[in-house]
Amino acid sequence: MNQSKLSHFFSIQKSEAKSETISKINKKVRPAQQINDNTYSLYFDGCSKGNPGHAGAGAVLYLGNNEIWAKSIYVGNRSTNNAAEYSGMILGMNEAITKNITELSVYGDSMLVIKQMRGEYKVTSDSIKPFFDKAKLLEKQFSKISYTHVYRDKNTRADELSNQGLIRSA
Repeated sequence: MNQSKLSHFFSIQKSEAKSETISKINKKVRPAQQINDNTYSLYFDGCSKGNPGHAGAGAVLYLGNNEIWAKSIYVGNRSTNNAAEYSGMILGMNEAITKNITELSVYGDSMLVIKQMRGEYKVTSDSIKPFFDKAKLLEKQFSKISYTHVYRDKNTRADELSNQGLIRSA
């Protein structure tokens, strides 16, 4: 895993230039269920070609049904799918904190990550433990947070972003 690529989003920062952020705010409607207009949601995804291999991650924030932020990153050239999934979630959680969001619903298609964050699965991998610990630290910044597993067909935008993260390696 390329630590220099990941280190920039592992620290909690209230103001950070978003050079890799999509330049304009998209008004795309998310593919999931209709949500109250004042609810913030984070969808995340990660992918690894080779597992371990080149990996990308993506995250998207919605206010109600409107996309308000999206970003993709290159995770590294020897990263696992689980590391990429956690990277996407951490990326989005950091942005939510930057935007002063205090209540967040988190959605991802990684059953492992969702169940570990809910405390239903133990973290047994030494390589995943730092990601889990970072996510739990970020979790404390929210007054209310929930984690929900969604199937891939309800996570298409985050999936698209995670694959775009792979392109950054070229």
